Amino acid sequence: MTVWTLAWRNIQVYVRNRMSVFFSFLSVLIIIGLYALFLGKVQSDGLRSAAGSTPGVRTLVDSWIIAGLLAVNAVTVSLGSLGTMVSDVEYKRFDDFVVAPVPRSRIVVSYLIAACVIGFFFNLVAMAAGELYIVSGGGQFLGPRQALEAVGMLALAVASSASIMYLFASFLRSVSAFGILSTLLGTLIGFLTGVYVPVGVLPDAVQKVVTLVPFSHSAALLRQVFCEKPLAEVFAGVPPAAQARYLRMYGIHLYWGDFEVTVPLMIAVLAGVTVVFLAASALKLRGRRRS
Repeated sequence: MTVWTLAWRNIQVYVRNRMSVFFSFLSVLIIIGLYALFLGKVQSDGLRSAAGSTPGVRTLVDSWIIAGLLAVNAVTVSLGSLGTMVSDVEYKRFDDFVVAPVPRSRIVVSYLIAACVIGFFFNLVAMAAGELYIVSGGGQFLGPRQALEAVGMLALAVASSASIMYLFASFLRSVSAFGILSTLLGTLIGFLTGVYVPVGVLPDAVQKVVTLVPFSHSAALLRQVFCEKPLAEVFAGVPPAAQARYLRMYGIHLYWGDFEVTVPLMIAVLAGVTVVFLAASALKLRGRRRS
């Protein structure tokens, strides 16, 4: 019995549970509904007032929301897949694995691998669907460079999100507690990634809190990739100050006060968060006793 065998078992358990899959995407479905009802129109109207009625407005709004959805998806799907681990702990299946001649570390790591694989695969599918949606609205597919950058950012977003969610889930001992965590996170994630309410309209203190959350960095990195071409089209001939206000308002560029958080810094934050939370999970594993 190897890590990959266990990881494959965890992947199959998650995929077969249709309710787990559905609730993993519930936050995404809510965001899509809100944008279809009114949020998309609000942003489009604001763009037209700032940059005029250019043909790329819808493409920019669509690209912005797809990038935000992918950032949300990286968190919720990773967390949803870890429900298998919590279920195994509650129903003592984890103890059955422990008595097998397999190091406990491999058993635990298999859950994390499964979360990363599931999160990355479903995000690739979501990215492909998002690209088709953008093109259907008059936009263009990402170029080869942007596509590679987007895939790389997705991998980093999933890895950081899975490591954070894994540590939180490792403290849970029941499926009901896991459901509460999923509900709370599903409610907050739209605010933390600046999807429900643009980051720029929040009070300065709240903006700083959002900037500290790794999920907002994932969203900003993805938005910079997806919005690169439509931004150039919409803001062509518009004063740079107008574009700068939009970038800050909608969380494409993040700021700590007046300091802009650069792309290398955001990548370093996500990579550092991944390492720190994995290390914390390893320390917790060492102190864990058979339940």
